[in-house]
Amino acid sequence: MRRFLLALGLFVSCFDLQSAVACGVNSHCYLGDRTYRVRMPTNHNGNDLIGAIVFAHGLGGTAEGIVKSQYFGRFADDLGIAIIATKAASRAWALPGSPSVVPREGVDELAYFDAVVADATRRFSIDEDRLMATGFSAGGMMIWTLACHRSQSFAAFVPMAGTFWRPIPDSCTTPPTSIVHVHGDRDKTVPLKGRKIRDAQQGNVHQVLKMYGKFGEFGEATTENIDRLRCENRSNGNGEFLSFCLFADGHSFRTDYLKTAWHMFERAGKL
Repeated sequence: MRRFLLALGLFVSCFDLQSAVACGVNSHCYLGDRTYRVRMPTNHNGNDLIGAIVFAHGLGGTAEGIVKSQYFGRFADDLGIAIIATKAASRAWALPGSPSVVPREGVDELAYFDAVVADATRRFSIDEDRLMATGFSAGGMMIWTLACHRSQSFAAFVPMAGTFWRPIPDSCTTPPTSIVHVHGDRDKTVPLKGRKIRDAQQGNVHQVLKMYGKFGEFGEATTENIDRLRCENRSNGNGEFLSFCLFADGHSFRTDYLKTAWHMFERAGKL
């Protein structure tokens, strides 16, 4: 009996170890008490390094929902890239200025994203130089925070339908980078001018773009229609660009917009 129990204990230990190591679409990748998930493209050979999007969900979203979405699946397969789906510590990301009910004491979202990138590029055949950070709504707010404070950790940033909570920062702590901000022109959930939520106030997208344009020394805007997006594009002397792209709709999300942004960064040699 003792030998059986020892053998059973060894089996369970090995099983637990395998569960902790093997992660992806159907199981969490663990980082202490935080998790994320990864979806590799179906035609990947398991060896070649590929690019990836690091996605931040909206309010109440999950990493599982992202990697199991048929829309994200087709998007990733079409581009031949991975999806790294992150998960907030609670229902939304703990960000400066966000409603008092949301942030959790001791949560460091920037450190979490540092850990996700390091772990995912170690576990999977993902090129750390071809990462595009993107997110929708509350996730877009997280992406603006990353662009401001972790610009060197990603090749490109695509915040969608979200920006900083007020007060908007006067500047950023890491160098200017390339950003494509995507937003619906009739968004009432996160209006371009922002709105009040309990004791917090969403930032004004136009003011954020003005701040970042000054910070990055971006020049005059030129207009361009790209697929379904109407974009104002600005560039600076270091080869970075800042684009503000609108689509005709409200608070909605389409992977087509991400594909357009990915191609914009590809043409610019960022991805």
